[in-house]
Amino acid sequence: MRVKKDIKKLLLENDVSITYIAKEMSKYTGKNISRSNISQKLIRGTLKYEEALLIGQILGYDLKFVRINEMLANKII
Repeated sequence: MRVKKDIKKLLLENDVSITYIAKEMSKYTGKNISRSNISQKLIRGTLKYEEALLIGQILGYDLKFVRINEMLANKII
């Protein structure tokens, strides 16, 4: 559940609540996204990549893949 820890850390660092993220996501998508919905996805580990991208954009971040050491690439993290 690394995504949960990473997003929670970003929320804390930026002094932003999940409620704020839900409101902003609702604005961007035109869908009703609740705080509870995001919280449950983080708990269950079912947050979609697109949703994580949007959360990052709302907070002013860009998600990207970074090549890791070849030895680590052969192991599942």
